[in-house]
Amino acid sequence: MAPSDRANKRTLDADALAARLGLWSSGPGPLYQQLTDGIASLARSGVLRGGDRLPAERSLATCLSVSRGTVVAAYDALRELGVVDREQGRGTTVRADPSAIGSTHDRPAADALFQGAASSIDMLMAVPEVLPEVIDRISAIDLTDHRDVLDSAEPAGIPALRRAIAERMTIEGLATAPEQIVVTAGAQQGIALLTMLLVRPGEVVLAEQTTWPGLADTVKRAGGRVIGVPMDEHGVLVDELAAHVERFRPAFIGLNPHHHNPTGTRLSEGRRREVAELAGAYRVPLVEDRVAARLAFDGNVPPPMAVHQTQGSSLVVDSINKVAWGGLRVGWVRADVRTVRELRTSRALADLFSPIPSQLMAIAVLDDLDVVLRARVALLSRRAAVLREEVARRLPEWELAPIRGGLTGWARIPHGSAEHVVRLAARYGVDVSTGSAFCTDKPIDDHIRLPFTQPEPMLREGVARLARAWSELPGSPATDDRSVAALV
Repeated sequence: MAPSDRANKRTLDADALAARLGLWSSGPGPLYQQLTDGIASLARSGVLRGGDRLPAERSLATCLSVSRGTVVAAYDALRELGVVDREQGRGTTVRADPSAIGSTHDRPAADALFQGAASSIDMLMAVPEVLPEVIDRISAIDLTDHRDVLDSAEPAGIPALRRAIAERMTIEGLATAPEQIVVTAGAQQGIALLTMLLVRPGEVVLAEQTTWPGLADTVKRAGGRVIGVPMDEHGVLVDELAAHVERFRPAFIGLNPHHHNPTGTRLSEGRRREVAELAGAYRVPLVEDRVAARLAFDGNVPPPMAVHQTQGSSLVVDSINKVAWGGLRVGWVRADVRTVRELRTSRALADLFSPIPSQLMAIAVLDDLDVVLRARVALLSRRAAVLREEVARRLPEWELAPIRGGLTGWARIPHGSAEHVVRLAARYGVDVSTGSAFCTDKPIDDHIRLPFTQPEPMLREGVARLARAWSELPGSPATDDRSVAALV
């Protein structure tokens, strides 16, 4: 075999292939056919290259929580389709020509949150539905009353919206002028614009050890990398953060300190001050994601960390999507005036400006935000209580972290693989995500994120389906009970 041929060969790890398959079993049809389709799709898209050797049937079956016969049938079907070759003693090898397939790219971590099946209960995305209080306010908007701004093409946002945002931030404890605001299409675009501005290829961004994958993926696309800082039940560890700042001299520090996604932690007041002072002392920009900060069941909503910073650059990314309506894609970045000017240019290059009707809707919501917020917090608090009740009743072995606000629960399983639980859950008709989708370095395979944004009956049924999936895993109480019964 020529050296170039050997270079193209690789034997795929069963866990790695299972991770790339994602929620392969959530569609219709026999399991072997769904697995066939999933592997064939990976070959067509270039994730699998010509010459790749697939895992042994038994190993892949164990990782996917299916029988060996299912994998054998899938491999045989792939051979009939011309996707693989199967030879005794040499295993199963992908036939596709690598020059025709193209290069392989790692899938973004956030992909795991967008793979739900239409027929399943969606506990992947933490997207709140529109509130009646929001519909009342936006339906009262008469565009003829706003002819002065209907033709506006200002990338930073119409003046009235920037004023409304600045006033809200000032009320919440951080004095802000309209000139310090640039309107974005949700907080994710704010993160993307700041990353484009601050990160150069090869540079490091520091974040919590588990973090919103939209941050990690965006930094990666800019050529940078995210390094995770260890956390405890109160958020990021400041001593560890200081050591990482000293070592890596990051392009920025990106934190989600209040109702952290996915762990639900709150950074204490003392740590908030220490983080701000640390960033200022090292002149490292501090980017605070506050999209869930207001969603406190006990009313504990601290001001942005920028209030503690007397030097350096402190930037706030925020939106009203989580409070008002996930479909109202209006967010903002609060920064110094010079940074706002640069972000304004980037916004214009990205998508020119936000639609004017959306900006007018945002003003209507911000004018009555306290009313909308009370309704949202009351609704989420009830649903969080349902999640706690159902997990305690149906999955008593699971350890659910305290839920004091936000949109998601964070559950630790006592044994086994969270990836296996998720794959089994998809077969029972509920889509959830493991902690690995949120990790910055090594996978977290003992945690599952549980959003509670679905209506209460759907939440109850979703946990019930999770419990049925859990009962299928070796070592679960239900499995142990069946094993004992079989011996009697």
